[in-house]
Amino acid sequence: MAMMNEFKQFAMRGNVIDLAVGVIIGAAFAKIVDSLVQDIIMPPIGKLIGGLDFANYYLPLNNQDPNLPLLEAKKLGAVLAYGNFLTILLNFLILAFVIFQMVRLVQKARNRLEQPGKAPEAAPPAEDVLLLREIRDALKK
Repeated sequence: MAMMNEFKQFAMRGNVIDLAVGVIIGAAFAKIVDSLVQDIIMPPIGKLIGGLDFANYYLPLNNQDPNLPLLEAKKLGAVLAYGNFLTILLNFLILAFVIFQMVRLVQKARNRLEQPGKAPEAAPPAEDVLLLREIRDALKK
């Protein structure tokens, strides 16, 4: 029973809930980036390269007809689907860049909160203050 109470405390901490929210938002954001890449970025690239859906570009490895759609070519044997790989790689790079920017902004915000404003360095004490300190220390002895 003690382990169950420990698990409840762990699950109710803010970090676990924050992590769950982060995973859900991350999954939704990944779908947005996937749509951006597949629906906005890759069609013009495909048009420049040959007019087909860029994700369907492949090299046949089992003497398939190169004009077949990717799914049909995969049914007939192995293919090197470089277009799909490049699409997924572009998705990753966009996600990684956005996450990097978010982490960078959070780190800047943390730095500002930890050091709201550096206090100016104190000027060195005047000569008479130093002399008074020496007198004080001599009297203590």
